Order: sequence, then structure tokens, then C-alpha cells
Amino acid sequence: MTDTTSPSPATTEADVLASIRASTRGTLIERMGIEILEASPSGALGTMAVEGNTQPYGLLHGGASVVLAETLGSYAAMLHAGEERQAVGIEVSATHHRGVRTGLVTGRATALHLGGTTASYEIVVEDSASKRVCTARLTCLLIERRGA
Repeated sequence: MTDTTSPSPATTEADVLASIRASTRGTLIERMGIEILEASPSGALGTMAVEGNTQPYGLLHGGASVVLAETLGSYAAMLHAGEERQAVGIEVSATHHRGVRTGLVTGRATALHLGGTTASYEIVVEDSASKRVCTARLTCLLIERRGA
């Protein structure tokens, strides 16, 4: 599960995105080519290339879809958690609806529950033709920030 901590404090949406992008350097997120396009406590939007994230049959690996989903939900949960807390993924599930072989997939996380101790998101991953590839659900526990 992810352990997502807040990037440095930011004031504008552009600052938030720049801070998020800086926090992905050297991580699985960067290696998979995930790009975060929007992020707020209520949700997040991002893309990932299919190429380089496939299984032996040439289809987008289901685990790659889950990594995209968990990344988007975790960043939204981190923003909901605020500066004194961090978001830790405690449950993720996914249903894979169709295969995709080329192009970009786009994921959109939408808040289902924004509580004091947990945040839950539905994440829909679609192909470039806006056909649903995967539906995931993520729950994050919001805990006190611990030292790095």
C-alpha cells in the first residue's frame, strides 16, 4: 500500500502540481510514466502510457492500472489529510473491464468519503476512446505525520 506524504507547502493549484511532480522523482510513479494533471482533496486526474506497462500478451498490465489508481487516490487523500498528517493506503480493489494495447490511459479519482481518519475514492481508468478499462476503490488511513 502507498504511504503518501505531503509535498512541500503550496498555495496555488500550479504550486500543488509542481510540488507533487517533484515528489515523484525516483519513484515507481516516475518509472511508470504517470503524470498528475489535477489534484485536490476531492479527487485527482492523471495519465499513464500503455507502452512499457504491459504484460506478456501486450495488454496493459492490470497491476499498472492499480498503480495509477492508487497513486491518484493517494495524492487526493494526502491533500485532504493536510500538513500535519499523511495518507497511508489500507485497502485497494480493482475490476478490470477491457484490455488496451496502445496509447494513454487516463484515471480520475473521485472522493467517496472524506472523514477525519479515512478517505475513500473511486478511480475510473479509461482508454483514449473514453472506454472504461478499470474501476478501482481505495481507502487511505490518515495518520500523524512521522519523520522521513
